[in-house]
Amino acid sequence: MDVSSLNLNHIEHALTGDRSGSSDFDLNPSARPAGDWTLRPASVLVPLTQRGSELNMVLTRRTMGLRHHPGQVSFPGGKQEHDDQSPMDTALRETEEEIGLAREKVEILGRFDGHETVTGFMVTPFVGIVHGDFKPVPDRSEVESVFEVPLSFVLNPSNLQMRERMWKGQLRPYYVIPYGPWYIWGATARIIKSLGDRVYGR
Repeated sequence: MDVSSLNLNHIEHALTGDRSGSSDFDLNPSARPAGDWTLRPASVLVPLTQRGSELNMVLTRRTMGLRHHPGQVSFPGGKQEHDDQSPMDTALRETEEEIGLAREKVEILGRFDGHETVTGFMVTPFVGIVHGDFKPVPDRSEVESVFEVPLSFVLNPSNLQMRERMWKGQLRPYYVIPYGPWYIWGATARIIKSLGDRVYGR
């Protein structure tokens, strides 16, 4: 893996062009609900920070009391509201609400492949570089903690694992990226894989 690709210019270039996107059902198509499947629009921000010569990715751990994905590692973001001007506006608004990152500090590099979740959302990820000092101020009703992981680690395919668990009576495979005490899995791991595929031309 060529870590020299992990620079902002290359990442921005890698975010151009359309791809078909991904789905929680890619690894278990038989679990897809029958009939019409209406997806609600949502957006997340993939915030990057520059720490010396290395780029880090900012992630959150959701609180246990949430309806969707309680306790899971995720990107800041959420469903699109009527007042949002665009999917990017959704990502920036939700990020500011969840972790206190003001949109003025974020330079959007681009967007990439949408991801369909089992909870009925079509999630559009945006990548942004954080400028200036950033001290997270998490909304404790939604976010238990905010942490950073090296981009070189989470985008490395050798750190992407496959696990299985029972879900609605079926053995369901899913992606996992363990990092120290953090267990990155499911849709978040799949979105990270999509970003890695673009950055490294896979």
